[in-house]
Amino acid sequence: MSGYRPRVFYGWWVVLTAALGLCLGSAPIMTFSFSVFLKPLTRDFHSGRGAVSFAYTLFNLTTGLSILLAGRMVDRFGARRVIAVCAVMFAVILLSNGIISAKISELYVFYVALGLFAPGMGPLPYSEVVSHWFDKHRGLALGLMMFGLGMGAMITPSVAQRLIAIFGWRAAYVAYGLAVLLISVPVVGVFLRERPEKMGLLPDGAAHVPTAKPEEDIRPGLSWSDARHGRTFWIMVCAFCLSGASVQGCVVHMSAMLTDRGSTAQTAALASSAVGAALLIGRVGAGYLLDRLFAPLVAAFFFGVAAVGITLLGISTAPLVAFVAAFLIGLGLGAEVDLVAYMTSRYFGFRSFGEIYSYAWAAFVLAGALGAYLLGVGFDARGSYFLPLAAFFIATLAAVLLITRLGPYRFRARTPNELVPEQETICPES
Repeated sequence: MSGYRPRVFYGWWVVLTAALGLCLGSAPIMTFSFSVFLKPLTRDFHSGRGAVSFAYTLFNLTTGLSILLAGRMVDRFGARRVIAVCAVMFAVILLSNGIISAKISELYVFYVALGLFAPGMGPLPYSEVVSHWFDKHRGLALGLMMFGLGMGAMITPSVAQRLIAIFGWRAAYVAYGLAVLLISVPVVGVFLRERPEKMGLLPDGAAHVPTAKPEEDIRPGLSWSDARHGRTFWIMVCAFCLSGASVQGCVVHMSAMLTDRGSTAQTAALASSAVGAALLIGRVGAGYLLDRLFAPLVAAFFFGVAAVGITLLGISTAPLVAFVAAFLIGLGLGAEVDLVAYMTSRYFGFRSFGEIYSYAWAAFVLAGALGAYLLGVGFDARGSYFLPLAAFFIATLAAVLLITRLGPYRFRARTPNELVPEQETICPES
């Protein structure tokens, strides 16, 4: 191993690259901007909000299923290959939206096709890469990586709303597809590197001499079979599903909620952008706290913040209060993405990180699909969002109680004299 150490640890360039990839990933256009597409799609396809929201539900259902395959592909072929293939295919599908007619069934097919490739340009592959580059500062690195997703969530809704107002919703999808092809794919292909050992480096830029060859694939951790037979995985998944369904449902319907209360479309889009701004703070803030505090306590705090936001959204019609609610919900959602990746690495290690993370993330995505659909159906049935929002508030409180039931980490951060994380630092789960 060479004694040369670059002034800036290359892992931070990996974080920056991953942030750009997530900024132009699937979530900013498909999740955080869906609310600004909701009414235009309702008009063009002559359907109710529940029917159009079902397109988003199908997208999430497809994503939730295909992410299981993506997790295995990341473990087998590496994150870079998965990202490249999925990003190109996702962009091509966006560019081809002109072939969709006025039939709602064709919109469903379009969203299903996008869902097939969305996982490969989402948090799963990027989290796997960044987690390998950092150990002691893993929480902060993941938070800064997710900063890119927050930037995309903050910028994309307003840009999409502007493009929709001038050119229509189809042009907004085309513009995003071009950005993915011309910016994200080349940058990720050149700068993303999967493991520090392959560059003769160590996680966190550690300077000590390893006791094993850098190229050795030292990946301590549990298998997927071990993980699914322990209560830790299911407690974690249930908590994130309850909270995820609630906050994602609110984000998807945010613009429609506000325009129903008299706000302009541009103001509603700004509220969606406020969610993105909160994501920036939530992700970096959660990442910073994860390196210093016990992760379940950090999760409980942000779940509680989201519950307060849902309450404000349900009981007040004032625009200013709605902006505060959107911000608090965004904080909760932003922290959740960091927490899933971080807690997967600390409780289950890297042996089957991609597969275990894929199941946890699939459950989170499917919960979001259900939450968005239930909110749309609830509105169509009652003419109001109040009752489903009340149910989401209760679900989020249940998530707070569940997440605090998790025990200590299995794979703690390394000390300077350790090469790999200490395994099984606590007794096996019952």
